[in-house]
Amino acid sequence: LEDLQDTFDFCFKVHYLPGEDRTSDPQYAQQVQALQAKLQILDRQRREVLAQMQQLLGRSETLQDFLQQELGAWRERQQRACLGATVDTRLRLLETWFTELGQGLFQLLQLLRALGDLRQKVTYERDPLKAETPLLEQRLRELLIYLLQRAFVVEQQPSMPNACKRPLVLRTASKFSVRARLLVCLHDRNHRMEAKIHIDRSGPPGFRKFNILTSNSKTLLAGDSPQDGLICDFQYL
Repeated sequence: LEDLQDTFDFCFKVHYLPGEDRTSDPQYAQQVQALQAKLQILDRQRREVLAQMQQLLGRSETLQDFLQQELGAWRERQQRACLGATVDTRLRLLETWFTELGQGLFQLLQLLRALGDLRQKVTYERDPLKAETPLLEQRLRELLIYLLQRAFVVEQQPSMPNACKRPLVLRTASKFSVRARLLVCLHDRNHRMEAKIHIDRSGPPGFRKFNILTSNSKTLLAGDSPQDGLICDFQYL
């Protein structure tokens, strides 16, 4: 698409001379017709690219719905595990799926920005990039926000250091820990991601009070191996 656009732009600047009356020149008329044909091809290619992106966003929405179902099933298994059931609560597969979808959406965002750059160089009346690109970007950003918000999960529910204690069984005046994980595993050394823990203190009178003994924010770090995602441990609650 970029090569096609550069060719049209070059021919337009070389052959089309606005303000000059050359209607009687048959060679110039042929050049203008050739330019119109190139513009029609360019317009058709732009519309095809936008249609493909629309299709990919539709598939991404469908895939995201499936991922939410899988995540809901994992949460149910985690609840049963907290009650003592022997179930698989590993997140590696979910993390792989969430990461793949996240990478695909970020790649589409880069493509949309590239299309915006092309439009800055060459545009025309009824340019589909001018009308459709902002709507596509808004839809894509909404998909990304939805995915990232739901990709942040509590991997290990509150538990005490004593191995005999089940998760969510907490003693008064005793420390417990929590682990959170971001299932979209996109490592970027130039940007630090932080997770903040918040304790709701609006409970009824006599409600148990919880405290944070250290900082209420943690930096998300890579796990023990390069394949592990971004995790943060709150160990002194």
